[in-house]
Amino acid sequence: MNRKAVRAWVMYDWANSAFATTIMAAVMPIYYADVAATGLDDTTKTAYWGYTQSIALIFVVLLAPVLGAIADRSHSKRAFLRFFTYMGVVASILLAFVGEGQWILASILVILGTLAFSGGNVFYDAFLTDLVPEEKKRDYVSSRGYAYGYIGGGILLAINLAMISFPAAFGLPDAQVATQLSFFSVGIWWFVFSIPFFRHVKKHPASNDAPKESPFAHASSGIRSTLQTIRSLKRYPELLKFLIAFWFFSDGINTIIKMATIYGREIGIGQTDLIAALLITQFVGIPFTLLFGKIAEKTGAMRTLIATLGIYLMIVILGYFMQTALHFYLLAILVGTVQGGSQSLSRSIFTRLVPVHRNAEFFGFYGLSGKFASIFGPFLFGLVGQLTGSSRYGITALSFFFIAGILMLLLVNLDKGKAEAEAVVREETGGKFPTQSM
Repeated sequence: MNRKAVRAWVMYDWANSAFATTIMAAVMPIYYADVAATGLDDTTKTAYWGYTQSIALIFVVLLAPVLGAIADRSHSKRAFLRFFTYMGVVASILLAFVGEGQWILASILVILGTLAFSGGNVFYDAFLTDLVPEEKKRDYVSSRGYAYGYIGGGILLAINLAMISFPAAFGLPDAQVATQLSFFSVGIWWFVFSIPFFRHVKKHPASNDAPKESPFAHASSGIRSTLQTIRSLKRYPELLKFLIAFWFFSDGINTIIKMATIYGREIGIGQTDLIAALLITQFVGIPFTLLFGKIAEKTGAMRTLIATLGIYLMIVILGYFMQTALHFYLLAILVGTVQGGSQSLSRSIFTRLVPVHRNAEFFGFYGLSGKFASIFGPFLFGLVGQLTGSSRYGITALSFFFIAGILMLLLVNLDKGKAEAEAVVREETGGKFPTQSM
């Protein structure tokens, strides 16, 4: 295991998590409600933000599996990750120029940035198997990536919160300019801290006898491979069950991440409290993400994942009754305890269920499964809020996603799933690729 490459891989989570914290979760939802969507009523603002997230994820769903298949066939995971990184950097910087009433422009840029963030993660996640062959170490390295993401995203969010709360101390005229500058800072942060990845994580060399194909041929091959993957899922029944479970609980998790701040704004919680609470979430998440990685080594990743989802179920139920800033702080702390652990464990479990010679393609499906589900969560949240006149009823719908996910996970046999994947590897490669250790 190349430790320098692993550290560089972990640092990419530090880099792109700035987009997740400042733009997706904390600052942009408030700016969208207070500035970009000026003139709309509060419930409509929340709904439009939810619809923006859903539209972004539709594009991710359409592209993720095809891109993963292309990356596998063209040995170009690194090149695709670089493209999406630069796309996210540009979208983040341009958000600094969104003004009052420009909610359409804000939505378009958020859609592009979300596509870049999610599309890039397809290729970033797929490097985990290449860099960390040992399964037990993979659990910890995956958790470490999320922990570094919390640190990096949290540090920049803390700086942005200070700028927004005390703009004069930074030589800025007001909080709105400080907020716009915070979006600019996300782009710079993402770019600078992604440099170690592209310096130290090298692509795996293609076989000497690999056919040389044009980009169009790669695209055609990727599409055919994607369709083949859909048909071949019946060969991986345990993987399919896990994907269905992930479909449900990922929807609930992602909806909480993307809708919590604008929901809090709708019920009257102040901007400083909202951002500060999410900042606390970041730093609570650091030790708990690593802790759940260690717990998984002793009690099993599947059991630990189910436990985190049980806590999420409690969070959405309590969210219905939230009224004060103190309530938001308490729920933010609870989210911080399980957010990184649930996501990192899901990723490491998935690596054990996929054939190693097609991991980027299957990580496309991993992204597809979660992102396809995540179309419905924000959309349902916004729609229920518009129909009832209150988003409190929207948050209660999320309990269904966690209950369904937990029940489906209970049906997954992890050892059987690993054996299914290894059998396919041996059959399709004649033993040329290493199988995953049992």
